[in-house]
Amino acid sequence: MKRILFIYNPYSSNYVHVKDEVLSRANKIKGHMIGKFAIEKAPFEDNVESLKEVLRDGDIAVAAGGDATAAVAANAILESGKDVTLGVLPYGNFNDLAHTLRTSKFEDLDFSKNEVLYPLDIIVDGIHWRYATCYITAGMTAEAVEIFDNPKIRKSLQKGHRSSWRSYFNLAGWYFKNRHKKVFLPEFTLNGKPTIKKASDYAAVNGRTMSRIMNGGNDFLKPKVFRSEVAKLTGFFRLSKLMAISILFRTPGKDTKGDTLEFKKPATIEVQAEGEYKIFEHIKTLRVEKPDKGLKVICRKKKNE
Repeated sequence: MKRILFIYNPYSSNYVHVKDEVLSRANKIKGHMIGKFAIEKAPFEDNVESLKEVLRDGDIAVAAGGDATAAVAANAILESGKDVTLGVLPYGNFNDLAHTLRTSKFEDLDFSKNEVLYPLDIIVDGIHWRYATCYITAGMTAEAVEIFDNPKIRKSLQKGHRSSWRSYFNLAGWYFKNRHKKVFLPEFTLNGKPTIKKASDYAAVNGRTMSRIMNGGNDFLKPKVFRSEVAKLTGFFRLSKLMAISILFRTPGKDTKGDTLEFKKPATIEVQAEGEYKIFEHIKTLRVEKPDKGLKVICRKKKNE
């Protein structure tokens, strides 16, 4: 009998909804063994390691939470090398992976069908750091994510169910306060070629959305290709233009089969993958590519697809 393992964060702002709408229904599923895994107040990597020990071949892992919870599940599955299928239910601020898979409610999880998602592999100075299912950024937008660790901001996000507008409001405040304070990305080349002067951000987009409102594409279903862009976003006009294009059409960028950012001097930069960030000091290269093996996911299709 196959097992369905529900993964959730009991400390998240929307846990009460996960408990009422997902966990309370889990034991009523017939024909499967049911398991539960709670994310701990521990570093991302520790939760990944703990989940890897729990996973079994043939499992269906359902991440009920935000993108951070989904990222723990995806990284644990990919790093374990086990035959596990991932399903995602959206209970976070942006829910990019759930939007990519189009699974918005419990009934969307068809445990008998799956697709293969090809994630981004983030490699720092030749060493694997993390997988990202939908997108990564480096530079200013990565540093902005730190605000969600502020206790006051986290408390404000607990006042509404899936209230992404509060997240955008706080991000805007950080942007206007910090956009001219430092050089976010020291001078670098992209795939051996010089980039624009004073670039503040690098982004690689793989999923259907980025921060929920910016349109991506279907690159997550492709084994090699994704879209990337280098931009200077410290100017409000440039940022507004990029956001308008991304919302109305598609996030700007070029198709690539892999990117290598090589810094002129050892650099200290911040990198974030779907809301989970890390500061890297004195690094020489940042590489983004796709691994050969994909991730089996429950993906609800539109009727015309």
